[in-house]
Amino acid sequence: MARRPSARAAKHAQRAKPPATNPCAPGQSGGQYQPLTPAQVQRIYTESLRILDEIGMADVPPVLLKQALAQGAKVNELGRLCYPSSMVETIIAGACKEFTFYGRDPKHDIQVGGDRVYFGTGGAAVQTLDLNNGQYRPSTLDDLYDFTRLVDQLPNVAWFTRCCVATDVPDLYELDVNTVYALLRGTTKPVATSFTLPEHVDPIVDMFDMALGGEGEFAKRPFCKAHISPVISPLKYGEDAVMVALACMKRGVPISNIVAAMTGATSPAPLAGTLAITLAETLAALIMINVFEPGYPMIFSNWPLVIDLRTGAFRGGGGEMALLNAASAQLSNSLGLPSGCGSSMSDAKVPDAQMGMEKAITALACGLAGGNMVYESSGMMASLLGASFEAFVMDDEMLSHVHRALRGIEVTEEDLGFESIKAAIAGSGHFIDAPQTMVSMERDYYYPKLADRDEPIVWQESGSMDHWARAKTKVEQLLQHQPSYLTPAIDAAIRHKYPIKLA
Repeated sequence: MARRPSARAAKHAQRAKPPATNPCAPGQSGGQYQPLTPAQVQRIYTESLRILDEIGMADVPPVLLKQALAQGAKVNELGRLCYPSSMVETIIAGACKEFTFYGRDPKHDIQVGGDRVYFGTGGAAVQTLDLNNGQYRPSTLDDLYDFTRLVDQLPNVAWFTRCCVATDVPDLYELDVNTVYALLRGTTKPVATSFTLPEHVDPIVDMFDMALGGEGEFAKRPFCKAHISPVISPLKYGEDAVMVALACMKRGVPISNIVAAMTGATSPAPLAGTLAITLAETLAALIMINVFEPGYPMIFSNWPLVIDLRTGAFRGGGGEMALLNAASAQLSNSLGLPSGCGSSMSDAKVPDAQMGMEKAITALACGLAGGNMVYESSGMMASLLGASFEAFVMDDEMLSHVHRALRGIEVTEEDLGFESIKAAIAGSGHFIDAPQTMVSMERDYYYPKLADRDEPIVWQESGSMDHWARAKTKVEQLLQHQPSYLTPAIDAAIRHKYPIKLA
């Protein structure tokens, strides 16, 4: 005769279940942290308008020059394209303020804009921290696919940009094609990629149509955005990137125009100067899009970066990175534009205490500042030169804590709990058995699964595993996930048409 489960076992089983309501769901409201005063925001914005009006942009592609001049731009005595303040403000007023970034599965759709905060990936790491031996090696196409199907299961990574470059695919067309194929095969979340050349856009969007079942389907629910850097700091356009952007617009690909100047190198060393010039450059990218199609979906991705002024090397961690990217989110949001900023670009080489410190401070700052889309927020290591499987799962849990901080504290009559306080004082003298406590336990508190909260003796008896070892175990479990997001017929058709290398 089967034994009935004990009440104690039933209680443990109940507590092991996920909470009915996620206390720290993605898409929380940001904006609580404002590193700049309103007067400073206005001053930096005014300075950025002055830069565009008096200094302007160099290396302007002829197609953009013609379009901009027709809409009020001018060429100064140095031959640079300048945008009058009135033109810039007209462009801002007519620019896209909010749009849906679709997943192939509608449950992953993201509403970009307003004060909603989402964390996702980015980067182009050329090395991967090997899961088995803990050493760096060149990143491969298999790595990219493994990262994709790993992220497919991480609830706080809202979209996936290819985080590494498949160095084993040297041909540029084959690299672009195989990158997006790995994304298609590994996840139904919103994704992002880069196009090396404008000629690669059409065949890749055709592949998206095939994955969705027919010609024109991608344009109905664009689930992939393009990461483009059309501005080369300081204050120059990059013709290839501009032409890629125009090719993407013809096919309805949302665009993240990324400006990533470096303090003391391609932007002024004082932080205020960097904020002024990078805001001007990102506005130049916004103008580039909107003179062709006002209101086109674009993420205003202003990512000011920091170098170590002693060595000239890029440094992804530290208070300056947190401060600059939080301030850039605040500036973008003040204009009402869908904002993008960067976090978690740790200089650490392995998933250690330095990594946790650097990632947490930058992610929290960007989230609290209200960056709509926070890039590089998980998986990246070694100042963006490397990517780590273990870091992805560690960062995903770290982002739950960030979302919980963003959610803040609800102050209602029920939450203040006067009656509950009265009852405890008159009765047991504690709140453990109060009905309100169980409700709050489910609704207000986050319980990590990866971080260790056991007593030392329990931890020792369980093997004394550190955070890195626990993350590795979790990754090995998650990589059992073998999704089938392309039907055999569609997969065969894509393989027939394109030089697919993934097994």
